[in-house]
Amino acid sequence: MSQATTIRVLIADDHAIFRQGLATIINRDPDMQVIAQAENGEQAIALFEEHQPDVTLMDLRMPEVEGVAAISAICAIVKFARIIVLTTYDSDEDIYRGLQAGAKGYLLKETEPDELLNAIRTVHRGQKYIPPDVGAKLVQRLSNPELSERELEVLGSLAQGMSNADIATALSIGEGTVKSHVNRILNKLDVGDRTQAVIVAVKRGIVSL
Repeated sequence: MSQATTIRVLIADDHAIFRQGLATIINRDPDMQVIAQAENGEQAIALFEEHQPDVTLMDLRMPEVEGVAAISAICAIVKFARIIVLTTYDSDEDIYRGLQAGAKGYLLKETEPDELLNAIRTVHRGQKYIPPDVGAKLVQRLSNPELSERELEVLGSLAQGMSNADIATALSIGEGTVKSHVNRILNKLDVGDRTQAVIVAVKRGIVSL
């Protein structure tokens, strides 16, 4: 492939060894070239602006700016940026947030090299690349009731072990309002108590401990 048609790839991941291994795999393909590497989301945004890569591989959990925020920022620069999430996280909420932010593909780090290269080519052609298992979790996420922004705040406080009174003080709302939010959260997550709500929320990637 000529220089003009080589797929230029940006890698964003905070683990140097993983970045270097990924770059080795990609650079072995005569049709691809890694043109930049970022160790956090802030660098990813800056390097994207500088190099305008054809495809970006983006981890979700990174310092400075996390992956979803970086994807959103990049897509604000180039609306149809071709970004593939490459992460260890496969919860339905992570998948949903990554794709909603603008990613065109979603892969786990356990993906075989051939599938990774195939995904890069597919996304470079303007198509989406979502493996069946990832697609199934996305469908499940889309079928779940949406939590409001306030409900997410209350759920995050529950995950920290806060009482209704503590949450009311922290969010400057009435304790009765907190109780109403908690009841709605339990209904939407289809659980019977606060502990189960936190367990389900962590498992789905809605909150982290």
